Amino acid sequence: MFNNIPPITRNIIIINVIVFIVTYFMGNQIIGYLAGFYPFSPFFHSWQVITHMFMHGSIMHILFNMMTLFSFGPILEQTLGDKKYLILYFASGLGAFFLFNLWNFVEVQQLSRELEQLGFNVNAYLSGASVEFAGNTTSILKQKELLESLKGIVATPMVGASGAIFGVVAAFATLYPDSKIGIMFIPVPIKVKYLLPIIVVISIYLGLSGNGGGIAHLAHVGGALVGWLLARIWKKHLYRFN
Repeated sequence: MFNNIPPITRNIIIINVIVFIVTYFMGNQIIGYLAGFYPFSPFFHSWQVITHMFMHGSIMHILFNMMTLFSFGPILEQTLGDKKYLILYFASGLGAFFLFNLWNFVEVQQLSRELEQLGFNVNAYLSGASVEFAGNTTSILKQKELLESLKGIVATPMVGASGAIFGVVAAFATLYPDSKIGIMFIPVPIKVKYLLPIIVVISIYLGLSGNGGGIAHLAHVGGALVGWLLARIWKKHLYRFN
C-alpha cells in the first residue's frame, strides 16, 4: 500500500519519520538546532524556517500529521503535478512560520515596551547577555513576570508539519469543495468547504486569545491561507495539468 502513494507525498512522510526517530534518540540537541525559533531569538538559524516542518513533539503529533497528509496529499499531487505540489507544501509551511511569528513579533514588541519602561535592557537580553534587573522590589517582580512571557516566545521553538499540511487541506477544499469527510464527534460526513472555515475560525480565536494549549494555531491559519490562495490561482487553469 505504501508503494502506491505518489512519490513526493511518500518521501515527505519518510523524511518526517526518519527525523522523528533521530530526534527521539538525540533529544534536545537536535531540537535546538532544527526546530523553528522566533527569528529575533539568539537561538534562531535561517535553515529552521524549513527544518521545523520535519520536527514533531510526540508520536501522536506525527501520526496525526502524517495520516492527514496521507489522506489528502496523494490526490493533490496527482492533480497539481510534482512542481506545484512541492510549491504548495513548502510555501504553506513558510506561510505558517511567517504568520505565527508575525503575531509573536507583535507580542514581543508589547512586552519589550513594558520591560524597557521598567528599565530592563531587552536588546541586550535578546543578544544573549545575562539578565540584569533594576528598580525596587515591585518593579523587579513585574520585570520577572514580563520576562517569563518573553522567554515563552523567544526560547520556545515551533515544530511540526501542521502548517504545510493545513495548506494541503485548504487546497483540497478549494479544488474539491463538495467532497465529504468524516471526523471524530460528528456523526455524519461533512463537506470540506464547510469544515475548513470552521477550523480556521476556531484556530484564529485560539491563537489570538492565548488559549492555544501549546499549539501554534496561527501557524495553521497561515498555512491554510497560503494553500487557499495558491489553489484559487491554479484552479483557473486546472485543465492544463489534469
